[in-house]
Amino acid sequence: MPTKVWQPGVDKLGEEEELECDPTAYNSLHAFHIGWPCLSFDVVRDSLGLLRTDFPHTVYFVAGTQAEKPDWNSIGIFKVSNVSGKQRELVPSKTTAGDSDMDTDNSDSDEDSDDEEEGGSATPVLQLRKVAHRGCINRIRAMTQNPHICASWSDAGYVQIWDFSTHLNALAESETEVPRGGSSVFNQAPLFNFKGHKDEGYAIDWSPRVAGRLVTGDCKNCIHLWEPTSGATWNVDATPFTGHTASVEDLQWSSTEDHVFASCSVDGHIAIWDARLGKSPAIYFKAHNADVNVISWNRLASVMLASGSDDGTFSIRDLRLLSPKSQEEDKSLVAHFQYHKHPITSIEWSPHEASTLAVSSSDNQLTIWDLSLEKDEEEEAEFKAKTKEQVNAPADLPPQLLFVHQGQKDLKELHWHAQIPGMIVSTASDGFNILMPSNIQSTLPSEGV
Repeated sequence: MPTKVWQPGVDKLGEEEELECDPTAYNSLHAFHIGWPCLSFDVVRDSLGLLRTDFPHTVYFVAGTQAEKPDWNSIGIFKVSNVSGKQRELVPSKTTAGDSDMDTDNSDSDEDSDDEEEGGSATPVLQLRKVAHRGCINRIRAMTQNPHICASWSDAGYVQIWDFSTHLNALAESETEVPRGGSSVFNQAPLFNFKGHKDEGYAIDWSPRVAGRLVTGDCKNCIHLWEPTSGATWNVDATPFTGHTASVEDLQWSSTEDHVFASCSVDGHIAIWDARLGKSPAIYFKAHNADVNVISWNRLASVMLASGSDDGTFSIRDLRLLSPKSQEEDKSLVAHFQYHKHPITSIEWSPHEASTLAVSSSDNQLTIWDLSLEKDEEEEAEFKAKTKEQVNAPADLPPQLLFVHQGQKDLKELHWHAQIPGMIVSTASDGFNILMPSNIQSTLPSEGV
């Protein structure tokens, strides 16, 4: 019998059936949590190397909790070290016609023991420092140019800027794991606190081009621009950018233009703004038939903008084809995917591959896509012959779908690690995952792998 591809959301599990994770699909896979669930987090850039390929890895994060009571919340600044793994071969080279199933099983267990040798012991070490925060943290972002400076959106309606250098330095120097319950909470004053928004919000983005420049958007349709001044403080323009007719859900700066950013909204529209041209959108267009929850502006192919909607669809647009007049036909749509059946909660282009992006959804799936792929029947036949595979992929599975990651409940946010090609980190109601799927091949130089 040929092996069947099990499709989440399509195929049903029997009463006695449960899904099992296949560790051989990953170069690395680890789960951890810091106590309360975190709706938002960010990867903190470090000085351990710009392109790291050798296991074990060390990574730094900031995350904001969603605790039961406002006073129980905190911002976690944490380091995960000893992230072990193994670079797997996509097509097993040892497979021969005489191999039995038993032999393949043995080769898997050999690989597991290799994991330990190549990546240290299999358990990552988590070190955590907490800073007290009243209220849940809707979103948190670390500044690219000065990663110890972070901005957080509180559900109490204010945006705060923090300096976490003390905590990051302490983590960098320490090797001991802190028991999860035992880490003390530091009381620290923010560098800056802005209470000018009329409601809480989720949208926030640091400029990748101008250090300290920030935009924040709220549920009352308003966007404020922050300009850094000397002495670790900010001038926030009291007059907001307006144009959306409902909550602003996400913001993204252009990677090529200092004054240009994009926003998306519950009103189903995306707006492109140029801060030099006043407080109205330069371009405003309908992007989805439901709320637009998230957007991502491609840093490697700066004309590409991805957006994810409440109806489960996500779209890719070529901004060169946008018309400034919203009533004209939208010719900018280059791809539209209806794979997910529940709201898209996060979307992000790979920082290393211009055609690759990752998407998370409330359907408990994290999917990875390569838009450069097309169906190639000759290549498929060749691969099946080489691997002796009898798998027949469902005809309606998009050829651009590279990987489906499951096992987390209520996925909220994902980020690629800018310094470790192929690494994705995700947060959900049951904690964090660090994953490196084995088929995410980067075209970066492969020395050290």
